[in-house]
Amino acid sequence: MRRLSSTDGVTLVLHDLGGRGPTIVYSHATGFHGRVWQPLATRLAAGYHGIAVDYRGHGDSTRAETENDTVDWHGYRDDALAVLDAIDAVPSNDVPSASRAPLFGVGHSKGATSLVMAELARPGTFSALALYEPIIFPVEDEDTAREAMRASALIAGTRRRRPTFPSFAAAEVNYASKPPLDVLTADALHAYVVHGFNQNADGSVTLKCDPEHEARTFEGSQSHRTWYELDQLTCPVLIMAGSLDDPGPGQVAEGVADRISGATFRRFDHLGHFGPLQDPDTVAGAIDDFFASHRPSTRRAEAP
Repeated sequence: MRRLSSTDGVTLVLHDLGGRGPTIVYSHATGFHGRVWQPLATRLAAGYHGIAVDYRGHGDSTRAETENDTVDWHGYRDDALAVLDAIDAVPSNDVPSASRAPLFGVGHSKGATSLVMAELARPGTFSALALYEPIIFPVEDEDTAREAMRASALIAGTRRRRPTFPSFAAAEVNYASKPPLDVLTADALHAYVVHGFNQNADGSVTLKCDPEHEARTFEGSQSHRTWYELDQLTCPVLIMAGSLDDPGPGQVAEGVADRISGATFRRFDHLGHFGPLQDPDTVAGAIDDFFASHRPSTRRAEAP
């Protein structure tokens, strides 16, 4: 682990997921943490070196010192930028693009949005982005949209989420037995639990990402206007999504791709919103196919 500072007094934690080759920054969804990417990153480790961040209030990173009732997603953008600074990967304007070290980004849900916001803040940072169901919607009236989000079943369910279990094993059995996390592969679910809970003195375990912070993050999904800036993206972008039968951001993902010049869109009808953790083989294969044409070597990553 490596610790670094972000805005609002936040201390972030970076995880080295191993591998060799150009760097991929892995960016997790709301309520998760960086180490859930390990199963997918392992499948790309022959060709890429993986770095994953725990965003503010998630995993081992701290919450903002001045967190309000709603979490502003620009803070997550700041976290992504802090990661880029820490790995010394942000290109300088006076360095010819041909000599810049390639840097790739892989993001899921809120994590995908964070990478887009970082690239918009510093154009030319990423050689390419692969994004699974980013949370990017048109928002005309932010106050009305925020109130609607606060009243949603998703928010209510998040605030009722059980934060403590008797043990790691009990938590894992619970999540494996019912939606929504029952679709995760066994290794992804194990990583989520083992690295997503703190163990208490009595042996019980408690979520590192407090349900209230998670709910406030969902509410904050209306706090950015990235939808209206998508036409400013200039790096190659792959947008991926699950089935249209799965309600949620996958239903607007193709619209996101349409707003990005030259973007590639892939839909996986057998997957839902947790696709990268549900079928890392398929998603890693799509990422590898896309990144292969945007890196200096054409050597493909091979699954171990």
